[in-house]
Amino acid sequence: MPFLALMAVLTLTAQTARPEALSYEDTLRCAGLTQAASELEGGESAEGRALSDAALYWSLTAIQQAQAAGRSPLQAEAEQTRARVRAVRELTTDDDAAKASLQRCRARTPNLG
Repeated sequence: MPFLALMAVLTLTAQTARPEALSYEDTLRCAGLTQAASELEGGESAEGRALSDAALYWSLTAIQQAQAAGRSPLQAEAEQTRARVRAVRELTTDDDAAKASLQRCRARTPNLG
């Protein structure tokens, strides 16, 4: 009986530790926000490098989701460009919702080293 309880706890822990998968639209939003924030910050600081890593992660994740959904590479690239341009506009005007979304995206970004 203790073994079954331990297995149940480990299974529950593994399920709660793994974040829920985001929709393509949410992943695309994270790609746009992190790319924009990375561009605005620059890559010279530790913050800039962390944003660059996050942008790379979300960009690749969005590309994978786009491919899985049957979108063409050109369409996926255009969607990311639009998301980035929108995010640049929002972040440069200190849009609170965009900044909060960026923080949520960063919290969901795995540590890439």
